[in-house]
Parts: sequence; C-alpha cells; structure tokens
Amino acid sequence: MSALLDSLAAGFCGSDARRAELDAALQAGLPGPRSEAWKYTPLRQLERRTFQPAPLAAPDIDPALLADIPSPRLVFVNGRPSAAHSDVSALPAGVQVQTLSSALAAGEEALRFLGRRFERSEEVFARLNAALADEGALVRVDDGVQVEAPLQLVFISAAGGNDLAWHHRHLIELRAGAALGVVEHHLDAGDAAHLGNTLVHVHLAQDAVLSHARVQADGSRATALLRTDAVLARNAQYRRVDLELGAALSRHELNVRLEGDNAQLTANGVLLGNGRRHVDTRLGIEHIARDTASEMVWRGVAANRSRVVFHGGIHIRAGADGTDANLSNKNLLLSADAEIDTQPTLVIDADEVKAAHGATVGQLDANALFYLRSRGLPAQQAQQLLSAAFCHEPLNVLDARLTEQLRRQLDLALAKAGVA
Repeated sequence: MSALLDSLAAGFCGSDARRAELDAALQAGLPGPRSEAWKYTPLRQLERRTFQPAPLAAPDIDPALLADIPSPRLVFVNGRPSAAHSDVSALPAGVQVQTLSSALAAGEEALRFLGRRFERSEEVFARLNAALADEGALVRVDDGVQVEAPLQLVFISAAGGNDLAWHHRHLIELRAGAALGVVEHHLDAGDAAHLGNTLVHVHLAQDAVLSHARVQADGSRATALLRTDAVLARNAQYRRVDLELGAALSRHELNVRLEGDNAQLTANGVLLGNGRRHVDTRLGIEHIARDTASEMVWRGVAANRSRVVFHGGIHIRAGADGTDANLSNKNLLLSADAEIDTQPTLVIDADEVKAAHGATVGQLDANALFYLRSRGLPAQQAQQLLSAAFCHEPLNVLDARLTEQLRRQLDLALAKAGVA
C-alpha cells in the first residue's frame, strides 16, 4: 500500500458501509500508467506523500481575503466551515443551505446521495471520498424559486504546520422550475501543501436552470482532486465555466448525464499551466434522451515546464435522436519544455444527430505578433494581448457581470504566471 493511502486511511471513522468503500479503495490501490483514465497523470510522487486529517475547527484567516466576495456566502477554511465569515441570511425562502456535518448530526433522510457506490478501480479517489467525507455544502432550491444573487461557496487553504487532507461531499439540488447561480472560489492563504478530495452531486429537475462558475486558484504546492457528477431532467439547463488557475496537481472529472428530453449543457473552461504544474480535466458527457444539446469550448495554455491534459468524451446513446453535441479544445504551447495532451472522443449509437469535436495544439500566430509589434507594442505586451484574447472566449456563457469578474481573475492569473 502507498504512503498516501496509509495516511488517509488512518483518519477513518465511520460505518461498516463506509469501511467497505475504504477497503475497496485500499485493495485497488492508486491507478498506474496502464489505467487509460490516468495514463497522462502519473501519481508516483503523490503516492509517497502523507497527510493528516484536517482539525475539526477552522483556523482564523484575514477577513481581507473575502473583501471582494459578497454575501450570500458559505466559507470553509482548511476543509471546515467558518461561521464567522459565512452569511446566507439574504437567501430567499425556499432555499436551504447547510453544511454536511450539520445534516449528518441531524440524521436527515435527504442524505441518500451519500450511499452511492463506485465500482471501477480507477475511481479510487471517489471511493476514498465515499468512505471519508464528513463535510461539505448542501444546497437545495424548492420548486419554482428563482434566486437572483448568486451563492458564493468559498474554500480557503491556510498554511499550517502539517500537510492536511480533507474530503468534501457537496450536493446542489434544484427542483422543478428553480433557478440559481453558484460561484465557487478556491483560494490560498499561505502557500499550503494540502490535499482536497471533493465530490459534487448536481441534480437538476424539470425546467431547472443552474449557472455555475468555478475558479480554482489554490496555492502552488496544493493538490486539488475534484469529481462532479450531474444529472439533468427534462428541459433542464446547466451552464458552467471552470478556470483551472492554481495548485501543483489539479484534476477535475466532469460527468454529465442528459437524461430528460431537451436538456441542455454548456460546459466551458480554461486550463492554465505554468511552472511545473500539472493540470488534468476529463469530461464524460452522456446524451441519453431525445433532442438534448451540449456545447463545450475549452482553452489550454502551457508555459515553462507545465503539463496540460484534456480528455473530452461524448457518448450519444441509442435512442438519443435529435442530439446536438459540439466540443472544441484549442491549446497554446508557449514553451519547448511544456506538454499538452488532448484527447477528444465521440461515440454515436443513435440516428439523426449532429455532433462535432476537434482539438488543436499550436503557438501564437507569428503574423499576429508581427502586426502588433509593427504598431509599436513590445514583444511581451503583444504576447499578453494575444494570450488573453485566446482565453476569453469560453467565459461568455454566463451573465455579463459574472463574465467580467471571471475575465479579471483570469487576466490576473495569466499576468502572475508570466503568460500575459
């Protein structure tokens, strides 16, 4: 067994069912290079590391970190909820926001999603989450409730004496006709080398609309592992943007099942690699019902000695006639020492569908650079303008105010990384 799994298992305290999930994860071990789902993301360095369970109390942080994040917001620090910095009082009636720990203490029956099991050996981190998760955010919106102000979910890693690990399990559930905006902020307060293992369940009932932005800006030594499983019912709409801007190792698995007729998905993102960072995003989109639609626009940038990995999988199942699915993944390789691996896949088992997918890896256009230089711009500024423009396109699927906020955060990250 690896040192990583040993250290995570040492923090187990749960039921027999959870023990079975932990034993399955320990028996399978970490996936190796022969695992198709992990062959571009080796775990040799991670498996030698050890982590301690996060303390039950959230440490103090500088309130200035939250100056630009309005309420309603729910804040976690080192994996634990921070009541002092959270405020969800402005949410309207019909919206429930609570922590997983409080729901577990109350013994709520609505926690059935915790019983989901993971069978494949490469799902080791999902199995670990099923065994070890004791905290998270539960968000439920009742039928027909339209929420204007977006809910801010804030996750802050604060430096400490030990490398800590936490396992979050989140639920976002919108019932029929409900609408909500969610903005996730993953921030660093001290260059911590912690590990976050997160599993998110998104359930959208008929006619529900969810707008979801996620900005992952963890510290340069952090490990961020995330899996999102979403299910869309009839006429549901799910619009999301992911900005992968931080962490030493980040991996996001986004799995979406369009189970109801006319369900619609828009899932865009930007992957920023710099230094020696490893950024891995894996999409698994399943069209199951008729007349569903998915649109995915992803941009990757790799500089220095970083590595950017993208897998975009679309499966149009038998009977999903009328499907319209499109995937675009374009990448900029800004260094001879950087690496980009992109793998779009498309499986069609239905008739009368429209589907397209494509991927490119290249460098900044020499003619465009020459044009800007000929107009008097220095080389670095010319590269900044072109890189920023290349990355902005995926942001334009949310409302104008949120798009502008994401654009500012992306531009700051690009400048900090020396890319723009």
